Amino acid sequence: MSDTATGIISLDQAREQSLRINETFFSIQGESTFAGLPCFFIRLTGCPLRCAWCDTSYAFREGAPREVASLIAQAVASRCTLVEVTGGEPLAQAACIDLVRGLCDAGLTTLIETSGALDISPLDARCIRIMDLKCPASGECHRNLWSNIEHLRPHDEIKFVIADRGDYEWAKDMLSKHALGAKVNCVLMSAAWAQPKNADIAGCAGLDPKSLAEWILADALPVRMQTQLHKLIWHPTTRGV
Repeated sequence: MSDTATGIISLDQAREQSLRINETFFSIQGESTFAGLPCFFIRLTGCPLRCAWCDTSYAFREGAPREVASLIAQAVASRCTLVEVTGGEPLAQAACIDLVRGLCDAGLTTLIETSGALDISPLDARCIRIMDLKCPASGECHRNLWSNIEHLRPHDEIKFVIADRGDYEWAKDMLSKHALGAKVNCVLMSAAWAQPKNADIAGCAGLDPKSLAEWILADALPVRMQTQLHKLIWHPTTRGV
């Protein structure tokens, strides 16, 4: 719902659109090359994937409708120039495309974190896609939409969540096979955080970050290791951070 000539959404058009939103909050960015910066977050409800190590399952169904225009206004009012659209899987809601475009139009540095299972090509070229490639232990590796790699831009980022040595070897193969380092600004690797309630399920036991660091160093892998900074600042189950 945008001007076909300019691609810009008017406020009236934005008011006619809504998204189901799980939460919005202002916090410290915990991941990506933007880690450590203040960031305004918009978390959308819903996700078609069920990764074994998912830490935001509360976003699968919890949420309420919000107008796209009101979300953009709230992001601007936060006085933060960095905003992230996340989920769940934000691209599962069609109006997410217009939300991202509107945030970019407002002059905000706009990140979108996506599973990589849905088409990223409609996203505004100005946004920064932080796209997961799901490793085998996630249980959702078969959902990777490989055509997305061709739509990545030099300012985008790719993330691998590593739950075991098998995941690491798989990610290393994908890094080489698809020349990922040459396609994006950064390839990120993070150790899966333990999910205590489901520790007996493959992929939920977590991975010692030290192990991942040692594997990366042994192979001199050209990636950036990251952790979830917000889980070190606040309790890992704290919402709205």
